[in-house]
Formats: sequence, C-alpha cells, structure tokens
Amino acid sequence: MTQLIQPDDSHYFTETSIESYDRHDYKVVYSNGKTVVVDCWEKAQMLWFQSPKQFLSHIEVLDSISKKQKIKGF
Repeated sequence: MTQLIQPDDSHYFTETSIESYDRHDYKVVYSNGKTVVVDCWEKAQMLWFQSPKQFLSHIEVLDSISKKQKIKGF
C-alpha cells in the first residue's frame, strides 16, 4: 500500500503562489505531420488523450514566449 507524504515531511509540497506555474508551450505532433501548439499542459493532455493512438507521434515542450514578447500584427 502506498503511503502519503505527511505535511511535516521536507518533501511535502505546498502551493506558494496562485499564479500559473506553467512556463512552457506544448506542441502536439501527429503521425501525419500536423501540429497543434497549446499554452498549457492540461490542453496538451486533452488533445493527446482524445486522439486515436495511431494518429499520435509525440509532444514537444517549447520555451514559452511571454505575452509582452509575442509579436503582434499591424
């Protein structure tokens, strides 16, 4: 049976910020070469698990570009 980490254990994690921890974008790559880039892991997982296995290739972790750095059109 698995034991849970107790709150007084040094390995116990507590949330230190309500801000998003996700600092990456994720590229879901399909076996036909199609790609979809999403801005959070949950969206990448959703795409992955809702797609048939034979159409999946892999997921790439990309450095996220902050909103201030994103290039906008004219």
